[in-house]
Amino acid sequence: MADNERSCPRIVIVGGGFGGLELAKRLKGKEVEVILVDRHNYHTFQPLLYQVATGTLEAEAIAFPLRRAFQNHKNLNFRLADVTRINPEKNTVDTTTGEIAYDYLVLATGAATNFFGDKLLQHYTMGMKTVPEALNLRSMILQSVEGAVRELDMVEKEELMTFVIVGGGPTGVELAGALAEFRNHILQKDYPTLRPQEMRVFMVESKPKLL
Repeated sequence: MADNERSCPRIVIVGGGFGGLELAKRLKGKEVEVILVDRHNYHTFQPLLYQVATGTLEAEAIAFPLRRAFQNHKNLNFRLADVTRINPEKNTVDTTTGEIAYDYLVLATGAATNFFGDKLLQHYTMGMKTVPEALNLRSMILQSVEGAVRELDMVEKEELMTFVIVGGGPTGVELAGALAEFRNHILQKDYPTLRPQEMRVFMVESKPKLL
């Protein structure tokens, strides 16, 4: 249908996270056309990313297909694309699959890791906002422990077995707890040559209290 032939307003939602998902669900059956745009074809349940990072859950357990979630939404279409530009002067967004016109635009793109302008922090640390980032963390954690099994130099071994979490919010606290559980209940079973006391977990937080 051409844009000038639309019989109802078109709402373009950019982002299939919690905000975009909830809004799209509430618009089911309304007299509007909804287009949901996301660079992934799945919704990520972010509160459980720390469990993917520590190997407690597989990534598939917290990633839900967006198309399946909206199978019964007759007024919604999903577009797998990146938004590259917003053109408010003509009410369109440019995407990697073409231009989309809108009557109302909702930006629900989520959050990115905030390094507070610290370039060294950005270079040497790993974020945990997406499934790929959580999988990268899992790989790094396991590679570090495997390396510690083979390492004869005690200084190098201590570095491999030391994990520092920057940020004392819910995610940081949960990740620290999951690493502690790994140390206390899994480490010696899977790696009998390593002792739990050799694994250290530090949390760095700028505020006086954890959230």
